[in-house]
Amino acid sequence: MSLDKDLLIAVLMGGPGAERDVSLASGKAVLNALQEQGYNAVGVEVTDESPALPEGTGLAYNVIHGTFGEDGGLQQYLENLGIPYTGAGAATSEVAFDKNLSKACFVEKDVPTPASEIVDCSAGPQLPKMPVPFVVKPPREGSSVGIRVVKEAAEAMDAMTHAAEYDKTLLVEEFVEGRELTVGILDGEVFPIVEIIPPDGDWYDMATKYPWLSGKSGGSEYLCPASLTEAEEAAVKDAAKKAYQALGIEVYSRVDVLLNSSGNPYVLEANTIPGMTETSLLPKAGAQAGYPFGALCVKIAELSLAERA
Repeated sequence: MSLDKDLLIAVLMGGPGAERDVSLASGKAVLNALQEQGYNAVGVEVTDESPALPEGTGLAYNVIHGTFGEDGGLQQYLENLGIPYTGAGAATSEVAFDKNLSKACFVEKDVPTPASEIVDCSAGPQLPKMPVPFVVKPPREGSSVGIRVVKEAAEAMDAMTHAAEYDKTLLVEEFVEGRELTVGILDGEVFPIVEIIPPDGDWYDMATKYPWLSGKSGGSEYLCPASLTEAEEAAVKDAAKKAYQALGIEVYSRVDVLLNSSGNPYVLEANTIPGMTETSLLPKAGAQAGYPFGALCVKIAELSLAERA
């Protein structure tokens, strides 16, 4: 389905969650790309969970990362309004965004993923049964918000307390030492793999993903395509596509994978609204696959309209 130049496209950006600033950057990049190609696109800065869209909106281009934009809330809101939107559907988004739900799905569908347990902290922070090292994750946050890597037992309670500020039912995963990779998938097409190399061996957290948020320079290094053996590349791509299919994701996604020293991949999560600036990881991989940034933005819109139809 080709994209009508007269179709009013509302690019939704910002949102009420912790990733607002990153979303604004993604949204402005998508808006500029669409306008430069002659499409009738307007920006809508979202601040709450009842955003007003321009009259006559024919497509809501969702670039709101994290809470509300990526968890199914915005999708359901738009469905209630009868407005088609980009990306995964409401039900799929809810499962993919919730790390506890997606982990259960990965285990059920035999997707390789780190061993885990769910820790109920509703009555106060609790320690997991899992020995260190492990990773503590609030299940419904994106961009590493609230996540702590625990390598010493003395650090465990502080990490659980910190994560419990974001959610009371925490996911604790075994710590997997390995290369950090991410795999873009568009309509089932698997893009070249991106390797993420945090500075000075740091963990890939908000500060190393988005150093500009705190006024810092530097940040992580990205290699695309990643330098992998044929066997490693095949294993990582297979694991990523298996995760994409297990969750039933529509249109596009970016799947994060760890590759250990034995060449075994471990899927961490699938992002249904990945970063969309020209230097973000999905666009980097898309460019290698033959989709320049503007063409990628248009393709996502076209596939989404066909999916919603």
